[in-house]
Amino acid sequence: MTPSRLIAALKSRYATKVFDSSRTIPADVWNALEESLVLTPSSFGLQPWKFIVITDKALRERLLPNSWNQKQVVDCSHFVVFARLDNIGPDHIAEYVHEIAETRGVAPATLGGYQSMMEGFINAHPDIDRWAGNQVYIALGQFMAACALLEVDACPMEGINPAKYDEILGLQGKGFSTIVACAAGYRSQDDKYAHAAKVRKASGKVIDRR
Repeated sequence: MTPSRLIAALKSRYATKVFDSSRTIPADVWNALEESLVLTPSSFGLQPWKFIVITDKALRERLLPNSWNQKQVVDCSHFVVFARLDNIGPDHIAEYVHEIAETRGVAPATLGGYQSMMEGFINAHPDIDRWAGNQVYIALGQFMAACALLEVDACPMEGINPAKYDEILGLQGKGFSTIVACAAGYRSQDDKYAHAAKVRKASGKVIDRR
C-alpha cells in the first residue's frame, strides 16, 4: 500500500445509494472485513459492541420499513448492524482483564491497577452508554476504510429506527442496543452518485497545522 493508492481508494469511496443486488462479496474478502471489525481499537480495549452481520433476505425485508425504505438494506451483499454494549460494569471489565491475562500469559493479579482504573472511569462517567455508543463509530469508520481498501462499496446508515431494530433482531433484554448500520457490496451502474465529484472543504479549512 502506497500513499497514492490509499488516497485513490478513499476518493473512490462514497455512500453507495444503489447496490448491484446480483453481486456478492467473496468469502475471503468478507472474512477480512469481519476481521477488520474484530481488530477495531477502543478505549481501554474494552470493545463495548456487537456486530450483527445479516445476509438473510427475509430478515432484511423486515428491517426495510424501519430504515426509511432505503433499498440498500435489501440490495447489498452484506448488511451490518452495529450495536453497543449497555450498562458496562465490573463483570465486563473482569472478563476483559481475564482475556488480557490469558492472551499475554500474565497473572491476573498483575492487572489489578488497570482493572481498578477502568472501573473508576466507568463509575465516574456521567453517561457511559453514550460513551459506548461513540466507541461503535470507531468500528464503523474502520469498517468503511477497510471496505474502500478492498474495493468494496459501503453505505453507513443512521436513518434507521434503533428500537425496532432491537425488537426485530432480538436484542431487547440481551444487553445490546442498535446504534448504526452499514450496507456493503458493489455499486450498481445505475447509481448516479457513483461518478459524482466528491465535495470536500479545502484542507486549509479543516486542518490546523501548528
